[in-house]
Amino acid sequence: MPVPDEQHPVPALETRASFLLSQLGLQSAQRFTAALAPLGITPNRFGVLAHLARQEGRTQQELATALGLHRNSMVGLIDDLEARGLVERRRHPDDRRAYAIHLTPSAWEMLAAGDRLADEQEEAMLGPLSAQERTALIGTLSRLVAAAGYRAGVHPGLGSEH
Repeated sequence: MPVPDEQHPVPALETRASFLLSQLGLQSAQRFTAALAPLGITPNRFGVLAHLARQEGRTQQELATALGLHRNSMVGLIDDLEARGLVERRRHPDDRRAYAIHLTPSAWEMLAAGDRLADEQEEAMLGPLSAQERTALIGTLSRLVAAAGYRAGVHPGLGSEH
């Protein structure tokens, strides 16, 4: 391996997008995790509730497919959320063998509180940017996320927490 010199300088990390994104991603994840802690929920479980809020009444299988999780992992997540009083299983109206997952009033309250916390965090992080810069940044990041093959709105670490 060559020793850094004038001909082979060490690249400045602060000029690398991947390093800068890593710094901000770690900070954002840590702050959001800490912000949600008083609500008694992790970002991953909050994300499951947020997906349910957009389309309540999905079956566990439909939700697992939408989130890219194995159905057994989804059963465990739903069991946990049900034990916390955040979701309830109801007989599916079109399939008596399946259960539709619905949010409880407590979950709706938690989602509202978590959304306010997310707004505060985003403002703290993006405060130095103009509205136009924020829009451009979100558009660029969305394109990169899609190009990387991630599902929109699904954190890639969701399946790693049980």
